[in-house]
Order: sequence, then C-alpha cells, then structure tokens
Amino acid sequence: MSTENTTKSSGELELLSFRLGEQEYSVDIMSVREIRGWTRATPLPHTPPHVRGVINLRGTVLPVVDLSVRLGMAPVEGAARNVIIVVQVGAKSVGLLVDAVSDILALPRSDLQPPPDFSADAGASFIEALTIIDGRMIRVLDLGSVLPDETSEAA
Repeated sequence: MSTENTTKSSGELELLSFRLGEQEYSVDIMSVREIRGWTRATPLPHTPPHVRGVINLRGTVLPVVDLSVRLGMAPVEGAARNVIIVVQVGAKSVGLLVDAVSDILALPRSDLQPPPDFSADAGASFIEALTIIDGRMIRVLDLGSVLPDETSEAA
C-alpha cells in the first residue's frame, strides 16, 4: 500500500494559485509557509525596485517582494485586499505581495507543459511550467529564479 501512495504522491502536484492583475500564477504548495493579509512594508535603502521592504513576522525580519514588479508588470497597489504569501526555498523566507489568492489546485504532473523558449525575454525564465485548468492558463513559478539573491554576496 505504501508503494501505491508514493507513486500517487510523486505523480501529483499541489499548487497555490493567485492573481497578479488579470493573470494567474501558482507556486508549489510545499513552499508556502503562510498567507497573510496586507501589511505595509518598511522600505530599505539601496534595494532593487521589486523589494517593497521588510515586515516583522513574529520577531523575524521578512523581505517583501512585489511579485508584479519582479515579473515586469505594474506594481501591486498595496491595499487591504492584497495578500502576502510567505514562501520558503531552502533557508530563505520571503513574502510575495500579490493581488489575491485564488485556489489550491491538485493536478497530475503530466498536465504541466514546459514554457516556450524566449531566450531574449528574461521574465520567461521565472516560469517553470504552464497548465490549463477550466480554460484558464496558469503559470507555475520557479521560486528559485524569482526570489532575490541577497545571500550570495554575504557568502
């Protein structure tokens, strides 16, 4: 029985989908630590334009990335309806500012398609895969590429 569960779990993927403007994106739910309501971030000098600043998350300083700006779109306005998705990749935790969380999706990995290769478009490298659910194109983000690399300078 355990072999069957392992096969099933490796063949399925759970994604948290969210909106940025009129577009839908998603991240692997295993990277999501929590979903928080909008909190104004404290700006820091000399940060990239997509870094909104930092917030206090139960005593931990958490950088907040405006995902729209990071992906080359207009900034999220930062209103009560917006959401911060706290994600973790390796030892790094970051808050992703998005318009709204949509759904939790469970789908077979075979439903994922690789994105087209647009070598000249740097934003395309942020997309790990694409899938169509109920007629909606959903982009699966590669969090390793999206998150700001602030630890490489310290190493």
